[in-house]
Amino acid sequence: MSSKCVVIDYGSGNVFSVMHALLSLWVEADLSSDPDRILAADRVVLPGVGAFRRTAERLRGLGFDETTSAFITTGRPFLGICVGMQLLMEEGHDFGTRSGLGIFPGTVDKVDITEEDGCRLRVPLISWYLMTPLPGQDASVFRGTPLEGAPDGDAHYFVHSFAVRPADPVAVLATVSQAEQPVPAAIRKDNVFGVQFHPERSGEAGLALLDRFLKL
Repeated sequence: MSSKCVVIDYGSGNVFSVMHALLSLWVEADLSSDPDRILAADRVVLPGVGAFRRTAERLRGLGFDETTSAFITTGRPFLGICVGMQLLMEEGHDFGTRSGLGIFPGTVDKVDITEEDGCRLRVPLISWYLMTPLPGQDASVFRGTPLEGAPDGDAHYFVHSFAVRPADPVAVLATVSQAEQPVPAAIRKDNVFGVQFHPERSGEAGLALLDRFLKL
């Protein structure tokens, strides 16, 4: 029997907070390192905290890179959280260059923004931020994603020094503004979604987003 939602347990990531958030929604959630159970799930969450390099090495060392890629090909919903989203890119430049899963063409690079006074924006970025679509787009781009139906005033909790840079701007679902410059906050490709913020630490707004993901 498949679990409604499986959270990949690869010894890294904010797994217990993610599990607590999912269980608080009264869903069938399973924390698992069993490839067969992951592949049989209705939907999968890949959490992550810390450095891209270490997380990528651990994921690949345990063979979860192949398991994750195989699940994604099923067309069932997949959500990457924070570094779990960054791992979906081709490569990360965090303490050296390491390959990601390559689901999205592009890189993960340090946030490097110069403010109006000429000073560089300090990282990590730690705060609650509102997300918006890319300039020139509206909320219709959220249709069919976990962001669809989110109230305009919903802020989510971010803590990161690196950000994704998809080669195709269409992959960017939402951004946050830093020194009037957009920083990708959510990405999408078919059945794959990624969020830079932590829904499991974003209160009611984060729970609502997870709930919408579970209903996809």
